[in-house]
Amino acid sequence: MIPWGYTVPAVAAVAVVVAAELTVLRTGLFRRLAYWIAIVIVTGFQIPVDGWLTKLSGPIVRYSPEDISGWRFPWDIPVEDFLFGYALITAVLLVWERTRPREEQSP
Repeated sequence: MIPWGYTVPAVAAVAVVVAAELTVLRTGLFRRLAYWIAIVIVTGFQIPVDGWLTKLSGPIVRYSPEDISGWRFPWDIPVEDFLFGYALITAVLLVWERTRPREEQSP
């Protein structure tokens, strides 16, 4: 059974953001080391916070088992949280890059 409630939207969010960059926005963000370093930093902070919020021994945030894939890594974090986090951070950075004023070209 496919968990439609949270898994499918999480995967779709990543697909939409990546497709938007590759086909429409074309900011070149995915080719920048600074972007990947930022993703590592965000994930590094997400793991302890999300792990504390979703730990199965005493969750603050609970997920309906039929709405998630059931894959949890590390510390009981649903993998869908990482997908949504990636899509959200990447979307914000893409909008930032796209709307940033460009340096004027010299004649």
